[in-house]
Amino acid sequence: MGNWEDFWWETHQEIQDLGLQKQFDKQLKKMSDQDKHRYKDTRGKWEYAKTKVINEHNNKNEKNENTKKTKVR
Repeated sequence: MGNWEDFWWETHQEIQDLGLQKQFDKQLKKMSDQDKHRYKDTRGKWEYAKTKVINEHNNKNEKNENTKKTKVR
């Protein structure tokens, strides 16, 4: 049972540390209306939402870094 508790805690902490709580909550809400997520358990939904918002966050930061490098040259 410890793995489940660890998952919830680590997910919560990672989302909080990155400042992505609003995006995470928005993604979960969006998923609640989508058929492809209907039969996932809560852990599966959280894992999907976490991965999605973190990837979007990383991609956004990567684009910003590339834009800064281009402007400096």
